[in-house]
Amino acid sequence: MSKYDPLWEWIKINGTESFKLTFAEIEKITGFPIDHSFLTYRKELHVYGYAAGKISMKEQTVAFAKKKQGE
Repeated sequence: MSKYDPLWEWIKINGTESFKLTFAEIEKITGFPIDHSFLTYRKELHVYGYAAGKISMKEQTVAFAKKKQGE
């Protein structure tokens, strides 16, 4: 179990093909601010059928996309 499990579950339930979440939205879902460890933990997301894409520090967003079969 990782500290980002609430976020991964939220993404799985959301089910949208691709979307962006703001850092503030991620904090609301997880209960803590996004930090540098996200870069390591985001690898766990593949188990849920998604991948974390571009992280924009300027916009303070993270892009997520459903993985295509074979990826």
